Amino acid sequence: MSRTNFDQLLQAGCHFGHLRRKWNPAMAPYIFMERNGIHIIDLNKTVAKIDEAAEALKQIAKQGKKILFVATKKQAKDVVAEKAASVNMPYVIERWPGGMLTNFPTIRKAVKKMANIDKLMNDGTFSNLSKRELLQVTRQRAKLEKNLGSIADLTRLPSALFVVDVMKENIAVKEANRLGIPVFAIVDTNSNPKDIDYVIPANDDAKDSVDAILSACCAAIAEGVEERKVEKADEKAAAEQNEAAADKKRVRKARKEEAPKAEAEEAPAAE
Repeated sequence: MSRTNFDQLLQAGCHFGHLRRKWNPAMAPYIFMERNGIHIIDLNKTVAKIDEAAEALKQIAKQGKKILFVATKKQAKDVVAEKAASVNMPYVIERWPGGMLTNFPTIRKAVKKMANIDKLMNDGTFSNLSKRELLQVTRQRAKLEKNLGSIADLTRLPSALFVVDVMKENIAVKEANRLGIPVFAIVDTNSNPKDIDYVIPANDDAKDSVDAILSACCAAIAEGVEERKVEKADEKAAAEQNEAAADKKRVRKARKEEAPKAEAEEAPAAE
């Protein structure tokens, strides 16, 4: 069963591409027609591509891995933050920190620095600072929070990247490509899908369009997370059953071994 339908995407304006003069010929397979100088995206292909991407995202989440969402354009930021947070996934909606993937240890150091500032603030270490020094520290903490707060729990490289607008986030895409991290992306008619592993052809400018696509993808991620929990619970229950069965076996074995001893001890008494 499809995760999203044609009418939902149509209503959200997912089919509106860019002006013909701005198009990228590599997107030709996904273009249905041209109307008033604007390319119209084939939503049947968009539906199929959303289903394909959603299934792959579900499997990644089912393995307990992280998917990093990236969208720094104004109209997509809030939607991405809300959807990613709803499935407990990291996201970047401010400026992409160059080297975030290719120089990940440095980014982790900055996140640790933020945690250290919090620790020192809470234990009273900063109580002796002057107002000016405290203001500097507070500003530094706020800047780190703005840029890195949403990835504070990302302790290792993500297993996938989900990008809105591959032209704007081209640095993020390049870094992921260099490291072999699969890229999922909403790709508009003015972009090149060449470096994207899972292309979702759609309008990447309209908030409703981004919302409709992310809703379907995040629902799949939530399913994957839930299935992982169920599997873990089943594994735990099976392990407990096996342990209980092993205990019974050990008790039976011990009783069998004790029986001949008891008989041997009782034999002289019978004489």
